[in-house]
Amino acid sequence: MTLHIPFKNTYVNLPNRLFSRQKPYPVRDPKLLAFNQPLADMLGVTGTDDAQELAQVFSGTSLPKGAAPIAQLYAGHQFGNWNPQLGDGRAVLLGESNGYDIQLKGSGPTPYARRGDGRAWLGPVLREYVVSEAMHALGIPTTRALAAVQTGEEIMRDRPLPGAVLTRVAASHLRVGTFQALAARQDTEGLQTLMEYACARHYPEADTPAAFLKEVVKSQALLVAKWMSVGFIHGVMNTDNCTISGETIDYGPCAFMDAFHPGQVFSSIDRHGRYAYGNQPQIIAWNMAQLATSLLPLENNSDKAVEEFTHIINEMPGILRHHWQDHFAAKLGLSDTSDSDEALITQLLAIMTDLKADFTNSFRHLTDSSVPETELTPHKDYAAWHEKWAARTAQQTIDPQNVMRQANPYIIPRNHQIEAMISQAVSGDFTLFHGLNTALEKPFDTIAEHGDLTTPPTAEEKVTQTFCGT
Repeated sequence: MTLHIPFKNTYVNLPNRLFSRQKPYPVRDPKLLAFNQPLADMLGVTGTDDAQELAQVFSGTSLPKGAAPIAQLYAGHQFGNWNPQLGDGRAVLLGESNGYDIQLKGSGPTPYARRGDGRAWLGPVLREYVVSEAMHALGIPTTRALAAVQTGEEIMRDRPLPGAVLTRVAASHLRVGTFQALAARQDTEGLQTLMEYACARHYPEADTPAAFLKEVVKSQALLVAKWMSVGFIHGVMNTDNCTISGETIDYGPCAFMDAFHPGQVFSSIDRHGRYAYGNQPQIIAWNMAQLATSLLPLENNSDKAVEEFTHIINEMPGILRHHWQDHFAAKLGLSDTSDSDEALITQLLAIMTDLKADFTNSFRHLTDSSVPETELTPHKDYAAWHEKWAARTAQQTIDPQNVMRQANPYIIPRNHQIEAMISQAVSGDFTLFHGLNTALEKPFDTIAEHGDLTTPPTAEEKVTQTFCGT
């Protein structure tokens, strides 16, 4: 083998009750669909010229030298309901390279598979590859996609579908649910070890449970504000899908809004709108409260800790609101914010809600000073709003359009385009997959040949539901 991954594996030094040793399962006929060379370079991976070797390794068929494959344990609240043991049911962490996890998704069953087959079908693998890389290009903390491999095998869902494996890269796969698993077992020793490990890996200046909680709260507050600023809906914000590092993880029933509405839901399993676009700030604070509860056993004075942790959690909505206002102010060309800007932002969003205006295009048209008559101008409040906005931007010395061009993407991975890409790929044509990946590398650039990607879906193309990839 010429492929070299400079593994330095630290997670396996944690208590073995946090994971199970698990090799990935070989597949019949692996074929490399995509490989992210710039990401490989960042990871220090070399010898990547042989596509067949890459397919063998990143399908789980060949184990690279230095790997220490494991499936991780975690618990979690799923739609608010407690599940004491979840874990990687279809994923294997190969190890760490340059401080980042390299994980195979869809590599076969593990001890946490819960009677599942441990496999992934092609659609969710391609969706996560495209959307996670698009999020990275948008400047949003996220897991990354290193490789996508077709397995040459069919798996059964509602029908036989082509199988695939995704290689996911993350700052770590530590979750709120990882801490919950140990807390639920009253494993204080393991919990202390895990917190020290998480601090060393992500927040080296944090030296107490309170300091650690505060750092995670800050990271997650910024992350969700960034989601909101691009119209992203995670769709399944369970505590097991909430990272300690502050990265977006799990691109199952996720979606980007077309027509704006704060109550927008796409996930087929979110029947009551728990994870609707506008609920995401409240849900992330709820998730952080679960992390705080898990950390309580590490404090000697529980009453004092409850008071301190409660204060940290209660501060979170204000932190998130501050980031939200900064990001939306930038979308309106404001490089600095004032107390009056929140009203300006919310008034525009109310207009967009009334008109069911396209979220991405509305801001981009403002950026380009070309709002079409059919978009926002018909609204009875728009002219007055525009006058206030013009007066506000006139107070700045910086060109507002320069600020807006860096805050308002020209293209996003729209749901109907993702679905078209998947349908085409299932038939064996990966043209749209590669085309989307290329275009979304520069989402803020106005590139004429990508203009078709700015078009909202027709009535027939609209995606009303998105689905988990399991």
